[in-house]
Amino acid sequence: MKKKFAFLLMGEHYNPQEHTACFETQNQISYIFTVRNFEEACEKLSFLEEEGVGAIELCGAFGEKNAQKMIELTNNKIAIGYVTHKPEQDSLFASFFSNFG
Repeated sequence: MKKKFAFLLMGEHYNPQEHTACFETQNQISYIFTVRNFEEACEKLSFLEEEGVGAIELCGAFGEKNAQKMIELTNNKIAIGYVTHKPEQDSLFASFFSNFG
């Protein structure tokens, strides 16, 4: 059985039906899904549970609190992480992401 991994990107500028990808190797299926908000992310989480995804990485837009909420929604049965960066780069990230929306 192949292991399944998913990466979720969150942003209002995404079209979840269009902005998605799947990479399949001999041992693993890796998905990239987009959502426009946390509510859509929770809906996608249910789908990922049904698909048997064992690990999910969240983009930095989710933050620690929403990552924790997703862990709780899965009853801590799926490995869930979220992307972070070093504090000394806060201004670079703020500048880059302020142009979206």
